[in-house]
Amino acid sequence: MTFGFAPPQQVPPPASADPAARLGRMLEPAEWASAGIPLLRNPREVVAGLHDRHRPVPSTAVVAVLDTHERVTASASFTERTAAPDGWEFRNVLLAHLRRVIPHDLRLRAPVRTAVLLYCREGEPRWTETDGAWMWGLRDACTLHGLRCGAYITLTPDRWQVLGEGRGGRRPKTSSVDKPVTASRRTGAGRMETHRTTAARPDSPRTAAAVPVTQHRSAPRRTGGGAPEAHRRTAAR
Repeated sequence: MTFGFAPPQQVPPPASADPAARLGRMLEPAEWASAGIPLLRNPREVVAGLHDRHRPVPSTAVVAVLDTHERVTASASFTERTAAPDGWEFRNVLLAHLRRVIPHDLRLRAPVRTAVLLYCREGEPRWTETDGAWMWGLRDACTLHGLRCGAYITLTPDRWQVLGEGRGGRRPKTSSVDKPVTASRRTGAGRMETHRTTAARPDSPRTAAAVPVTQHRSAPRRTGGGAPEAHRRTAAR
């Protein structure tokens, strides 16, 4: 009789290519509407603010965290192109960006902050399978990050629309100008701190490290004498 260790059993990844499995990770508008998603008090203001901050182009997703007064405390935008939309993959990329821009709220008894998702795409405003996968991914990512799942908004060439609610408008809409993909968060002093991230391409990792974009005021250069050079020139006159 011989003894030994059995090799570890390999756990296969989710069958994202399986059509039945992918369809199980989607939410239809009726399911979304019955899930108790909180309504935005002023969706036009939220959409306009996110559009001005991130300038999304088609295939750009913008995830934002709102406080109890619907002020944006953190947001991130990134590009996501896929031929077979899967809510599991969308959940992972949303969770990665949420972890980058804001701490989790898992220690709270009940969620206080709300996450909303704006997705810019081509086509008609009506629901698509891609929208259903984003809805599933947003709901799951919020649960794992201790947030309340909020509205899902589409931005198309014709209009913006809050899916599952029927509210929308003609401005803003998709933009053809390519802008840097950014992330931002509100600091303790109430100031918005912006980060620049790299858009994920199909042949590159989905997430990229955020690099703070900061601006510093120019100060008078000090010389060896210890006094600012500008002041010394004035005194010489």
